[in-house]
Amino acid sequence: MPTLASYDYAVIRVVPRVERDEFLNAGVILFCRTRRYLDARIWLDRHRLLMLAPDSDLEEIEQHLTHIPLICAGGATGGPIGALTLSERFHWLVAPRSTVIQTSMVHCGLTNDPAATLDRLLCRLVQHPRQI
Repeated sequence: MPTLASYDYAVIRVVPRVERDEFLNAGVILFCRTRRYLDARIWLDRHRLLMLAPDSDLEEIEQHLTHIPLICAGGATGGPIGALTLSERFHWLVAPRSTVIQTSMVHCGLTNDPAATLDRLLCRLVQHPRQI
């Protein structure tokens, strides 16, 4: 039986009007230090976002969301933040901010398979069963 590893995760949120504090979950970031794993899954429900904030700039929001997995992967495609260690990249991504793209508080758990756990979290916390 594989050894369980602890992981931390945060939900990626789109907050179209920061002053209203309303948000739509749009992805999950998962970090598992012992497995040297950092990745994110993005899934934006454009229709729900437009219902929440009809004047949202979908292209700009999606462009910012696509950078998150690139930062997780590291290297040149992740820009200057991509050059940091896994831990530093995770903490940079989940740092509190007052922008349209934010993350939830960091939560933790145990897993045998970080990638499968990330997929399950995305399904449970972001996607809707009727749309999977």
